[in-house]
Amino acid sequence: MRELHWSRRGLIRRGLGLAAVPALKGLARAAGQSPRIRITGVESFPVRIPPEGGKPDPLKLYGQGVSRVHTDAGIVGTSFIGCPQPILNNWIKPTLVGQDLFAVDRHLKRLQMQRGESGVQIWSGVEHALWDAIGKAAGLPVARLLGGFRDRLRVYRTCVFPGKQDQSDVPYETQAAFAARLKNSGYTAIKVRAWRPRPLDDVDMVGVMRAAVGDNFEIMLDRTAVRPGWVWDYPTALQVARGLEKHRACWLEEPFDGFDLNGPARLAAEVDIPITGGELGKSIYHFLNFLTHKTYDIVQPDTRICGGIWIARKIAVLAESFGVPCIQHGTSGLSLAGYIQAGCAMPNCEWQEIIGGPNLPEEEWEPLTRLLRTPQPFKVADGYIHLPELPGLGLDVDEDAIQRYRVKNA
Repeated sequence: MRELHWSRRGLIRRGLGLAAVPALKGLARAAGQSPRIRITGVESFPVRIPPEGGKPDPLKLYGQGVSRVHTDAGIVGTSFIGCPQPILNNWIKPTLVGQDLFAVDRHLKRLQMQRGESGVQIWSGVEHALWDAIGKAAGLPVARLLGGFRDRLRVYRTCVFPGKQDQSDVPYETQAAFAARLKNSGYTAIKVRAWRPRPLDDVDMVGVMRAAVGDNFEIMLDRTAVRPGWVWDYPTALQVARGLEKHRACWLEEPFDGFDLNGPARLAAEVDIPITGGELGKSIYHFLNFLTHKTYDIVQPDTRICGGIWIARKIAVLAESFGVPCIQHGTSGLSLAGYIQAGCAMPNCEWQEIIGGPNLPEEEWEPLTRLLRTPQPFKVADGYIHLPELPGLGLDVDEDAIQRYRVKNA
């Protein structure tokens, strides 16, 4: 506030008028007297919900990591993304404790100077908790602090079926039946793996799925080629993309190595189906490379891998300057909170991915609702997930439950 110019001419030029002078002076005095909110402690630990009847359902979530930021104002920020203890003790705490809660970029820069590129990724859970505390201090959802473009995101369910990782033992009809269940439950999109040893088998599967769900439903294919252990050659990727176009698939994700800049660009220029990727990007500079090389039609930062909510928002701005959509890679359970806040602040983000098995997200995260004072963490309706109205990340955390289900000596 010291930098404000109080001249009447300056106020009139700014369109504030003379009546604004007393109010602005009062605001300046109030700001000058308000102490900064300091970080007093950072912790991370797992929580585990005991399954009812003693036997866990393999399609439900019973545990998550928790990161918490404590402040001298009594505000506690919470995220459901954990941080390894050695990282927390050796790097995060020395960087944050005693510092200004709101200085997110400054904290990020210090970690980058100490740890290089990995300094971004290691603090994501704590960074989400920082934003939760900041939002609570401001009395607003984080999305509104970062731009507030929308209050809901279209949902697609990424489904990994039990069995072999490449899904080669899963019948096409099983995948199609789950897609139909999603559609009947109000969802409008599904993403499945394209990992089968014979790549055109996944094209045939999409044909079966398309017949089951009709035209008014989106089908995405995820190759994520660094994970299956072998990478398609270009003729295979082109053949798969052409086959997916015939079945009106929505996009093909990472058909080549995750850091191949030119292969996806070549394919994207040759086919109509969008080629997407970027979940392994760990900095805005990785995404700058993707964008300048026209690697992807849609970039997909992971709000945990890229370094947190603030970095994801920066990547979205960068992508927007290139006219490229920025649709975040997803997660599951209560970890979604920060992703939703980031996505709702992005003008070029329309979708939110929710990763899991062949069940509805509401069924998957049901055990975790015992950590909250609300019956559901997120409102999902008519194919959209809605921005929570509560401040911060929007979760109404039950403090007693957090302590009750905290895993001791972890």
